[in-house]
Amino acid sequence: MIYTSKSWNENQKKLAVFLSNQKTFVKGIALLLEMHSLLHDKKVYNGETQTYYNDLWNGLNDETCKVISKKETSVLWNIWHITRIEDIVSNILIAGEETVFDNETQKKLNIKIKDTGNAMTHSEIETFNKAVNIKELKNYRIKTGKSSRKIIESLKYNDIKRKVNKDQLDIIRQRGAVTDDPRSIWLLDFWGKKNVLGLIMMPVTRHQIVHLNDCFKIKQKYNKL
Repeated sequence: MIYTSKSWNENQKKLAVFLSNQKTFVKGIALLLEMHSLLHDKKVYNGETQTYYNDLWNGLNDETCKVISKKETSVLWNIWHITRIEDIVSNILIAGEETVFDNETQKKLNIKIKDTGNAMTHSEIETFNKAVNIKELKNYRIKTGKSSRKIIESLKYNDIKRKVNKDQLDIIRQRGAVTDDPRSIWLLDFWGKKNVLGLIMMPVTRHQIVHLNDCFKIKQKYNKL
């Protein structure tokens, strides 16, 4: 199952309209939570129904997770990439808090990388795929999802137009969450032009579905049960 751009974009359009209007803001938050829940493990929302994210892992073997596609991505890289970005954006830029990712998390993941992975080369992705603890990567995503859920539930209408400030962007750079490589540093400029609504639209929702769809394509092509 792969979400088409059309079906997801319809909800994206509704989300922008609902959240932009005080009268429909609560309805928008409900839709946002519904969309966000599909992108994460069912444990994030204490649900019983399998989510889109859960469907990805169903029957997916470890070797397929490490296959590097023609797009120079892998399932494991994609999951790291979207989770790290959600963690940064939700916690630092929207909530003004510390990220879920810390030194202890990095140690459990068994990785050297701290940033979003935008500038990783083919060989670096190979190294990441071999080193990363898959169980802990899943745990990191669950913790990040739960953190974002709390942030979403606490949002007020007045928060929606609040813009990203330079101090927040400086924190991201200081934490090593982006690198000075042009393929990474551009994120600061991209996020710096957005308000909270813009961050919710991209990357909290749309960005993640794009990368999960890429994961499904890798699974369909390479997974051998």
